[in-house]
Amino acid sequence: MRVIQSKEVVDAVRKMCIEANFNLNKDMKEALEKGFDQEESPIGKQIIKDLLKNAEIAKNKRVPMCQDTGMVVVFVEIGEEVFVEGNLKTAINEGIRQGYIEGYLRKSIVSDPIIRENTKDNTPGVIHYDFVKGNDLKITIAPKGFGSENMGRLKMLKPSDGIEGIKDFILETVEIAGPNPCPPIVIGVGIGGTMDEVTKIAKKALMRPIDKKSPLKHIADLEDEILDAVNDLGIGPQGLGGRITALGVNIETYPTHIAGLPVAVNINCHASRHLEVIL
Repeated sequence: MRVIQSKEVVDAVRKMCIEANFNLNKDMKEALEKGFDQEESPIGKQIIKDLLKNAEIAKNKRVPMCQDTGMVVVFVEIGEEVFVEGNLKTAINEGIRQGYIEGYLRKSIVSDPIIRENTKDNTPGVIHYDFVKGNDLKITIAPKGFGSENMGRLKMLKPSDGIEGIKDFILETVEIAGPNPCPPIVIGVGIGGTMDEVTKIAKKALMRPIDKKSPLKHIADLEDEILDAVNDLGIGPQGLGGRITALGVNIETYPTHIAGLPVAVNINCHASRHLEVIL
């Protein structure tokens, strides 16, 4: 049995909260550069150029890429041979608290959705746990801004709706979103499970590097097909028209009931902030 001290968790989460907000991931930078080359609209090209410049300024000056530094979503994979000394949930939230204070990141979380009093430290985060083989503790964090989060949708399709129903729902969701999630976007899609599981895997899909396709051929083909269809919509960078509405489509699936076909779409802005650490 391997023991991990809760302080290690606090320190790792604190650092990731800061770095995820300050630095554009390599895969997203390369996707934007590729998008710049493919964009046909002069305005669209200029917007992508500005987004890349903004990311460079954020990195060099150690400031957030965006004023909305998000609600922190955390995916934790706990090895079956790992024991965390102390309370894991408390340690993760303490890391979020320290990171958002130390990094001077905007605190956006309210303690009650109706009363709406700010918690003043961006806690609590939304934490998902999974137990796996091994003696590692893997923590992935994603500060999720709500310009894009508010554009997510869930639909309980019928099996008879089939693949065309899935594609129609995803395209409809992107069209409704329009400029609100700050395109070019990344589209996370969950298919299967139940109404709660499908939204979780849609969010988890956004954690996958944009240049890594699904290992399932029929899903990888669907990702490519939907990306082309989305970019034919003409929404373009920041919704001002153009070819590059989305930089990528990531789809995750889960077994489901014979009577159901749940589909969830979770949209991310161009920054698609996420980092992971293995302790």
